[in-house]
Order: sequence, then C-alpha cells, then structure tokens
Amino acid sequence: MTRSPFLTCWLIAGLTVLYLPIALLIGTSFNASRLTTQWSGFSLRWYVAMFHDTALMDAAFLSIRIALVSATIATLLGGIAGFALARLRRFHGRTLFAGLLAAPLVLPDLLIGLALLLLFVAAERLTGFPQNRGALTVVLAHATMCIAYVALVVESRLASTGTTLEQVAMDLGAPPFTAFLRITLPLMAPALLAGWLLAFTLSLDDVVIASFTSGPGATTLPMLVFSTLRLGATPILNALASLVLALAAGALFAAWRLGRARKY
Repeated sequence: MTRSPFLTCWLIAGLTVLYLPIALLIGTSFNASRLTTQWSGFSLRWYVAMFHDTALMDAAFLSIRIALVSATIATLLGGIAGFALARLRRFHGRTLFAGLLAAPLVLPDLLIGLALLLLFVAAERLTGFPQNRGALTVVLAHATMCIAYVALVVESRLASTGTTLEQVAMDLGAPPFTAFLRITLPLMAPALLAGWLLAFTLSLDDVVIASFTSGPGATTLPMLVFSTLRLGATPILNALASLVLALAAGALFAAWRLGRARKY
C-alpha cells in the first residue's frame, strides 16, 4: 500500500504546526536571555526563579488542592449518577435528570461561571453560606462542572459491560449489595479512575469558572498565568509550561509502561 505524497505533506505540516510552538516554548525556557528572540546561552535561571516565585508557587499548590478535592467530590457524585443512568433505566424524571446532568457538557464555561456566581451570591444572602467567595466556592463550582464528565464515563462503562455478571451473582445467592461490591464496583473502577483523572485535569486547567467564583486570596494558577500574560509573556511562564508538559509526559509514559507490563 503506497501513501499519497500529498497526504504525507499535510500530515507533516499539521504535526509541525502543532508541535513546533511547543518545542520553541521548551527551548526558550532554557534561554539565559529574557528576550525570546535572542539566544544568550543555556541556563536554568528561569526554573530557579520559578521555584522562588512565592505567588506562583502558592497559586500552584492552591490549584492542586482544589483539583484534588473537586475531582474526588465529582467522582463520588458522578459515579452514583452514572450508575443510576446505566442500571436504573426506568425511574420517574429520568429524562429530565439525564438532560440536566449533560447540560455542563454543552454549555459554555462563561455561562456556567456566571450562573454559579449568581447562585453563590443568592445563597449567601439567604442562608449566609458560603461566606464570601474563595477556594471553597471554586471547589464547589469545579465539582459541579465535572460531575457530568464522570457520569458520562461511568454510564458508558456500565452500558458496555451489561448486567449478566450481576444477575448471575444474585442467582447464586448474593444479595444486591454484595453483588454491587463484588461485581459492579470492580467493573466501575476503571471508569471511576478515568473520570477522576479527567475531573482533576479539567479543574487544574480551568480559568473561566474559577475567575467568576473565586475571591481575594484564592487565585488559582491558570488565573495567575492569564493575568500575567496581559503584560506580556515571561520566561518564567515558559519554564512553568515546560515543567507541566514534562510532568504530563511522565505520567503518560508511566501509564503506558504499567499497561504494557500487565500484558506480559
């Protein structure tokens, strides 16, 4: 089978457009000069400056904590919702429930962030909770957004596995709760893990919803990066992006090695 030279050229052009900016970003993070257009020699000064930037490190650790908590909440609630949609096929209001659950998948982040901001303001006036906006409101907002993604992954997983194993377990005398723990939950485990990782990534990367729902003293890393870019890109941001890229590549390589080891 021969490949078309035209398609090969388009493939190379597409990969170049996609990965050349990333390669340039990584290269400039090791440039001793502050100017990206002038190479002054190899240096790690911007990585050192990044770790000594207190505001940047505080925002990074805050984003990680928010992502961990919101991803866990979204996985718990999204797992229950996905199980209900996949296994409880007939219950009153199922269509409405599924539609409301899928709404965050199609609504713009701008609309979700504004709606959550109005909700938090109204709730504070009526009940006094939450008091002001900060990390807690960002956690609640991100968890609300990510529930839909987790539920979709879990529902797809359970729909593909079917109910045969659960029915066999109950036919052999296992109570429904035991069948859930021994059969359904292990079947859900890969989807729950995938949903948690997806929710963690979405929370760590979000800037729009966090900008609406955060308050003073709760600046996340994407918000800090976005506000810094208004004054122009700095080599410290290039170093930060390169570090994030290295961590993501390391995680993907570790997952690939683990999957390959399980095959053998």
